[in-house]
Amino acid sequence: MAARPLPPPGPKPPTKETTPTKQSFSKAIQSVSSQASLQQRVRALSKKRWLRIAGVVVALFLLMMIVLPLFINVNSFRPRIESEATSALGRQVKLGDLSLSILSGSVSVEDISIADDPAFSKSSFVTAKSLKVGVELMPLIFSKQLNVTRIALDEPQINLLKASNGKWNFSSLGGAPTTKSPETQQSAAAPGDFSVAKLEINNGKLTVGNADSKGKPQVYDKVNVEVTDFSFKSQFPFNLSTELPGGGNADVSGKAGPINPQDAAKTALEASVKVKNLNLATSGFIDAASGIGGLANFDGTLNSDGSQAKSAGQLTCDKLKLSPKGSPAPKTVTIKYAANVDLERQAGTISQGDVAIGKAISHLTGGFQTQGQTQVVNLRFHAPGMPVDELEPMLPALGVALPSGSKLQGGTLSAELGITGPVSGLVITGPVRLANAQLAGFDLGSKLGALSAFAGKAASSRDTSIENASLNARVAPEGTRADDINLTVPAIGAITGAGTVSPAGALDFKMTAKLSGGVAGGLTKVAGVGGGNGGSVPFSIKGTTSQPTFVPDVAGVAEGLAGGALGNAVGKTGATKGASAATSALGGLLGKKKPK
Repeated sequence: MAARPLPPPGPKPPTKETTPTKQSFSKAIQSVSSQASLQQRVRALSKKRWLRIAGVVVALFLLMMIVLPLFINVNSFRPRIESEATSALGRQVKLGDLSLSILSGSVSVEDISIADDPAFSKSSFVTAKSLKVGVELMPLIFSKQLNVTRIALDEPQINLLKASNGKWNFSSLGGAPTTKSPETQQSAAAPGDFSVAKLEINNGKLTVGNADSKGKPQVYDKVNVEVTDFSFKSQFPFNLSTELPGGGNADVSGKAGPINPQDAAKTALEASVKVKNLNLATSGFIDAASGIGGLANFDGTLNSDGSQAKSAGQLTCDKLKLSPKGSPAPKTVTIKYAANVDLERQAGTISQGDVAIGKAISHLTGGFQTQGQTQVVNLRFHAPGMPVDELEPMLPALGVALPSGSKLQGGTLSAELGITGPVSGLVITGPVRLANAQLAGFDLGSKLGALSAFAGKAASSRDTSIENASLNARVAPEGTRADDINLTVPAIGAITGAGTVSPAGALDFKMTAKLSGGVAGGLTKVAGVGGGNGGSVPFSIKGTTSQPTFVPDVAGVAEGLAGGALGNAVGKTGATKGASAATSALGGLLGKKKPK
């Protein structure tokens, strides 16, 4: 029997082991997921490892920051710092404990004091609880070299004193040390070699006063100073800000230097100055006894070569008061000025002083000088044709009181005045002229009513028109004197005379009224001598500036009337009539009834 042929080769029939099932697919997915999970775990472990490494690095760094100061004894630098600071400033410098902060790269110093010039005081010139000195860390750590990059003085108290000769207690800063110690003598640094990238004073307190004076010093709070690239030998930029006594603030910025080694106060300076709400009465710049007060704003420049200084700018004053008995003015006063100052002589000149009160413009020029602790001026005040309406609100500021209920209106005021003497006791002299004005609310005619007994009925009006009023004035602390008074009132006539006003405002004037019109006719009728007294009536002004009283000069009138009667008697005409008129007039002045 023949053998059966074999089947052709081909794929094997599927078996139970090789047949795909849902379970095999699930296992495959689980395998893939396991691999992804493993990768995530690897990445997580790697991340944790780097975090641990970073943490260790940070911990080591912090540990180094903590440990390094223990190995660097910064207190060992204290004698050197004191010595170099003493040499640089020319003053004995004392420091407390020093500590190093690696993180801030600074050395902190406690309890700092800088001695004053012994010619001024035995007290400290500067004291502060703390001082921070920025240093270069690498030279300090590896070679123990102290390279200073920044000095910041926190909350210092600084005392400035001025002597009667104009010298300041900081004038000798940077000079030879006022006291010599072994450390100072061994110092290799010369004053001119000192330099620092940044110098700061933060929240300081500055006291300014006069040496050997019992006067109260001026105190400036929140003093902040920033100086960059400071050096004794070169110019450096600076910025200063401070609160002012009694309120207000000031900002001064610019460039200063090099420091004058003979007198630091004469160091060259280029600066812009801005002052806001300066209280003139409490600032210390003006003697309080002068009575000058108000709030001032200033914007200007100051340039000095150390010997000559120039200042220019604009000063705006509100609530200005110019007299001890004055009251704040309601109008703003603006002054544009330019001045030159000789620092050695403590004297200067005002080349421009344009004073504006609204549309009223005047000019102030002249000189000033410091004599000891007193400011003395010699100024000229030129005021041509100023509108009275602009000036009237300023009269109370000058201590000028008009009669109660009255107001000066219209016309112009001109003056050429000299202003001399110490600021606390100025003497003002010169001619003053008022033209075409009106004293509203003041009836001069009614005030002259006391003269009607011999001068007829004076013209009466609610206001007094003034065609012309001129006088030579002298205003001084002891009072005001007016000479050569010449007053022309159309409704009455011409009034001349002279007199004084006391500091309290009491009046004492001797006047003569040369009456015109119907008033003069009344005088003629009373005298009965055809105007034998020339139409003039003598009288006095008493009382106060706010309540003046007009008193007839009985002796003067009697003399004039008697002279007229005597003339008639000599001429043998109307002797009885003249004598009777004189008796009647005097009786009227004395308040008696005329004889029948």
